[in-house]
Amino acid sequence: MTARKNSVTAPPEHFDMDIDTLIIGAGACGLVAALSARESGREVLVVEADAVPSGSTALSAGLIPAAGSRMQRAAGIEDTPELFAADIQAKAQGQNDPALVDLLARNAGGVIDWLADRFGLPFSVVTDFDYPGHARRRMHGLPSRSGAELIDALRAVCEAEGIDIVCERRAEQLYVTPDRSQVCGVALACPDGAVEQIGCTRLILACNGFGGNRDLVAQHMPQIADALWFGHDGNRGEAVQWGAQIGAQTRHMGAFQGHGNVAHPHGILITWATITEGGVQVNRDGRRFWNEAQGYSEAARAVLAQPGGEVFTIFDSRIADIARQFEDFKRAEAQGAIKTADSIEDLAAQLHLPAEALAQTLADIPQDGTDGYGRRFGSPPLTSPYCGARVTGALFHTQGGLEVDQTARVLGLDGTPIPNLFAGGGAACGVSGAGDSGYLSGNGLLSAVVLGRIAGAAV
Repeated sequence: MTARKNSVTAPPEHFDMDIDTLIIGAGACGLVAALSARESGREVLVVEADAVPSGSTALSAGLIPAAGSRMQRAAGIEDTPELFAADIQAKAQGQNDPALVDLLARNAGGVIDWLADRFGLPFSVVTDFDYPGHARRRMHGLPSRSGAELIDALRAVCEAEGIDIVCERRAEQLYVTPDRSQVCGVALACPDGAVEQIGCTRLILACNGFGGNRDLVAQHMPQIADALWFGHDGNRGEAVQWGAQIGAQTRHMGAFQGHGNVAHPHGILITWATITEGGVQVNRDGRRFWNEAQGYSEAARAVLAQPGGEVFTIFDSRIADIARQFEDFKRAEAQGAIKTADSIEDLAAQLHLPAEALAQTLADIPQDGTDGYGRRFGSPPLTSPYCGARVTGALFHTQGGLEVDQTARVLGLDGTPIPNLFAGGGAACGVSGAGDSGYLSGNGLLSAVVLGRIAGAAV
């Protein structure tokens, strides 16, 4: 049998296998959902299209924002879910569903503590710099500050818990009852071209956004349609396509996480700490062109609007020392993406920038005050040795998706939940508002782990 890709149809007479809880996608959301479901006593199967679990999580820094965790308390950081929720809404200009924001903000700290205490994941809080839009230091990560480390740790825990993760199985067809009110299972495409039909009592869509589907990107977010795609290639939008066919609600389909600090042509993410600690971005003329404090997602559009869609991030060795806690930054250094020089003139030569203009740009940065773009500076001035990287703007992840209720169930167009269909991660609508200016650092993983935890445990 051959499945028609991304279709919804009536179930077969017999499934090859039946499972209680089937999870599509072995990223952070899917693996957390699996752990949660197993803890609740459910039989669980996770299917993953890739040869090994990775997803968008593995491409990120693996940092999860949470308020009120024991790690925050140990670091002496006073924070509350209410303050966290206010930060999310402020960044998204109040466009988010308040109930969803409250759900994520209230549960994030508990999910971090659960992963650390129950499964031994060694989370700690990033305490040496601030992320844009966060009123407190609440970014939690594993020692390498790497999404790949987070995925590997979650996978190892799942394996230790006896959870089956079957890779190289891409879900291509959704089986539903004739009235399309309940999900029955899925058809999985195998590497040899065969199709496996899996029935389930509950289905959790933890599979993907749609950033890898350029047609959907052009339809919903034309302003970034030509950006470098820096996300996971598996993000092709099956979840929202299935949702459209069964009458599910979607929300904020134009929202996305961009990133305006991707080393070019190396394709390596350069941490935004290079900016928050006092660095700046300049164009080919050696001139600044915007208020970098707005954030790295907004930077994607600002950078792409510059000649050639490329700019240069300028910082110094003090900032580089902070950035080295991130594996991506160390990899960028190893591949020669980070240039270092004892003088501005030498740095300009290495980056092929006009030295006089670059020197004047750096001289114009206020040591303590607000510049003409509205950015407030309070960090030490940039000093020798100077550092720089050629970067471009990229689309990292879409943030719109299926709308869910307080138990992560997918909602139909009439507002009632589809009884046994759940969504989280890239498949579900996140909390970045309606457009491109509401992405708060960590929103994607926040939604992934909290909705994964809730979906897995839901009755």
